[in-house]
Amino acid sequence: MENSSGIRASLAGRYATALFALAEENKAIDKVEASLGTLSQVLAESEDLRALTTSPVLSRDAAGKAIAATAKSLKLDTLTTNVLGVLAANRRLNQIPAMIRAFSTLASGHRGEITAEVTSAHPLDDKQIDALKAQLKKRVGSDVSVSTAVDPSILGGLVVKIGSQMIDNSIKTRLNTLSQAMKG
Repeated sequence: MENSSGIRASLAGRYATALFALAEENKAIDKVEASLGTLSQVLAESEDLRALTTSPVLSRDAAGKAIAATAKSLKLDTLTTNVLGVLAANRRLNQIPAMIRAFSTLASGHRGEITAEVTSAHPLDDKQIDALKAQLKKRVGSDVSVSTAVDPSILGGLVVKIGSQMIDNSIKTRLNTLSQAMKG
């Protein structure tokens, strides 16, 4: 398992590390990763689920019941469902996105891959992601798994984070650099 102190230092990272250890022990890393992928996708699409995970007015009991019902309807695996229950009981549902990212990093490290967080102005299709993986593999020398996010504010281009390294090739950054150069 990865010994990244950065992951373990964060609250979400500690939950992800615990979930990863359970998944590894039960030989269910792929199952948990698939469940977390489903959950991540639904979180991105559902305003109601985002509201559930960020609402400070819901009681622990209500949040626990709601997240259990959501997990059941999404057919999430037992380990993921149990961890979501713990998050609800501890009023930490807002940590789900960060926990998913940390788990993905741990799982990639377990497979010998490096995780790259890619932000684009528009969603990338499978062909673009495959081409990006190939370019990143050439650059870092090992397999790369890609975690994508969409941020229209970057206007175009990509922002790629691999560990502590960041490659910012966004139009927003280029425009800001040009603006600063013209002022100077």
